[in-house]
Amino acid sequence: MEEREISKAVVRRLPRYYRYLGEILESGIERISSSELSSRMKVTASQIRQDLNNFGGFGQQGYGYNVKYLHEEIGKILGLDKQHNMIIVGGGNLGQALANYVNFEREGFVIKGIFDVNPVLKGLSVRGIEIHMLEDLQSFIRDEEIQIAALTLPKTKAEEMAKLLVRYGIKAIWNFAHVDLHVPEDVLVENVHLSESLMRLSYNITRYEREHLG
Repeated sequence: MEEREISKAVVRRLPRYYRYLGEILESGIERISSSELSSRMKVTASQIRQDLNNFGGFGQQGYGYNVKYLHEEIGKILGLDKQHNMIIVGGGNLGQALANYVNFEREGFVIKGIFDVNPVLKGLSVRGIEIHMLEDLQSFIRDEEIQIAALTLPKTKAEEMAKLLVRYGIKAIWNFAHVDLHVPEDVLVENVHLSESLMRLSYNITRYEREHLG
């Protein structure tokens, strides 16, 4: 398939398609129309067809979509047919919560290790994933072929750690720190600012109360 520029909005919707199709597949449904998928996802059928046409369409006139095939193809587009080795930098509550989330492995994201500076945590394990100290970070990234680092540090430490990770060869950072990282252009950063998400929810609650409760 020829590479083409895909809008960020379409890319943001792809994981949602993948999740819904996985649930539909588990329920035993073998094929589905764009209208039926639209009803489940609350996205217009036209939007679904436009999004999928960016990658070749996948549907057949009068048949709809083969659920298993479409689920697999979107998985390939998202890179979920490959294994991605990860580490978590920050062994506190958030880092341990991420390590305990078993669905990562099901999607091909394998957490190989956790790193922290607190010597009390050295050698402890979270769901079988050992906590290491930072002096082992460079060799661990090299030996375990780590591609992704989840950064769960306080924002005062995040920038410095991001620079260290880049120096050691990390090309993708999943950033949970409440700070925007400054990294080279060839390093990918996905920001997860939990407080901003909560603020958006607060805004929507406030707007709803104004519109419906006076």
